[in-house]
Amino acid sequence: MTYRVYSGPRGVQRISPLEKERLLYKELDTLDGALSWARHVNDGGRTALSIEGDDGTILSKQDIAAALHHPEAEAGRGGEPAR
Repeated sequence: MTYRVYSGPRGVQRISPLEKERLLYKELDTLDGALSWARHVNDGGRTALSIEGDDGTILSKQDIAAALHHPEAEAGRGGEPAR
């Protein structure tokens, strides 16, 4: 299974199919890996805009943000769960 994490500059809210063809992306083998890369992208000053998988998985920028702020994700990162 392959997941593509599309990224762009901070402040971008949505991407059109034409814009997506020009965006940077990274392919990863697992959804966990894709979310980890999305966290890395966000921490590095860019924005993870979408995660798309060969299995039909599509996560929007908002879905990614919610997954990364989930208490289990924070605990797995070595931080305290959000309260």
